[in-house]
Amino acid sequence: MARMMCQIIPPYLLDRIAQLDDPSFAPAAAAARKSLLVDRPWRDIRVGESAPPTDTPTAGSPATPPRTGITVRRLEEARREIFDAHQLEQLPGEPVDAATSTDPAVIEAWHGLGHTHDLLREAFSRASIDDNNLHLLATVHFGRDYDNAFWDGERMVFGDGDGVVFTRMTASLSVIGHELAHGVIQYTASFEYRGQSGALNESVADVFGALVQQHSRNQSVDEATWLIGEGIFTDQVEGNALRSMKAPGTAYDDDVLGKDPQPDHMNNFIDTRDDNGGVHLNSGIPNRAFYLVASAIGGNAWDRAGRIWYDTLTSGTLSPTATFADFAAATIEHAGGDAKHVTEAWTTVGVL
Repeated sequence: MARMMCQIIPPYLLDRIAQLDDPSFAPAAAAARKSLLVDRPWRDIRVGESAPPTDTPTAGSPATPPRTGITVRRLEEARREIFDAHQLEQLPGEPVDAATSTDPAVIEAWHGLGHTHDLLREAFSRASIDDNNLHLLATVHFGRDYDNAFWDGERMVFGDGDGVVFTRMTASLSVIGHELAHGVIQYTASFEYRGQSGALNESVADVFGALVQQHSRNQSVDEATWLIGEGIFTDQVEGNALRSMKAPGTAYDDDVLGKDPQPDHMNNFIDTRDDNGGVHLNSGIPNRAFYLVASAIGGNAWDRAGRIWYDTLTSGTLSPTATFADFAAATIEHAGGDAKHVTEAWTTVGVL
């Protein structure tokens, strides 16, 4: 299976920061330019190609194809390992004892891995990311002022941010859940990270990122913020998060960063070659559809709406190049008595 780097901060946002000429944002611009250089080898991978090697081999089990026809007999407690890259761009880094660490990034990563494992086990009876009790690995303090977090096919990697626009990436539980969800996608539907299938990859990761946060806080649909990346902007940014599932296009509106560009309807679908064909942009459309389903059903989103999305993802019926319409049809097939709500949601966002 080819490995892809799935990043939380979209390249179009880093591009905008990199071009800032305001002296007060000079450190942020320099950090964004460097982050783009770090990410570029991964962004240039074509579907089916292998990922570039890291300076130091990544520890842990290699990525494997989706498992089919296997019954997991035991759901184990989360097995987690945290590493510290010490601001180097090398993986995996030095092992850290999370039980005794006072480092906020280590503590947040440790708990974030655990909360994600808990959602998968308790809500979906899934044994870790691969449904076979895969160890969850994370590296913190990757790079100096690195403005991103990513899943590289084997582990979570977190930067510390530039301190001007972004703070440490571990500060947001939805970011941790989102990136680990890319691992679940890798072992199930394995959506190609380009165009509509890539936007589905990003959207499903957002769905589970939101569910991880809501499940950890025992929040109902109405109590949840539905924000992805809440907490990674500094106080200098006029914005709440990277994305809003409830209202795509409203997460931030800042004089420097501009306005959140996500569409919430197919009429505004963005046709672009940037960002792997707009994977972080057009994901707002299926994100809004999921929120509408969860809102119509009510209660806890992981109980019914989340189960529909999970059953669809793990059904084995979706092509790696699935379109929004393909995914919508599959969610309706798995919706049971909630098919009306699901159909209405996809119709509202213009997919059906």
